[in-house]
Amino acid sequence: MGVRLSVGRTGQCWDNALAESFFATIKRELLGTTAWPSRAAARTAIFDFIESWYNLHRLHSSLGYRSPADYETAAA
Repeated sequence: MGVRLSVGRTGQCWDNALAESFFATIKRELLGTTAWPSRAAARTAIFDFIESWYNLHRLHSSLGYRSPADYETAAA
């Protein structure tokens, strides 16, 4: 599947930079905006955020200010 282990020494901050950025976006744009009545409600909201907003509409500077869906379509 093309997954590679970290090539740096343990604890290198840039090894997880993409994941940290992604989770910071979810916290800033979704989770920090409301109180969640349950873990299940938060889980559903996160899924909807990723599938309905993040992948389809949110523009990413690293993708030339395109959404991930637009980027993948253009690459195909």
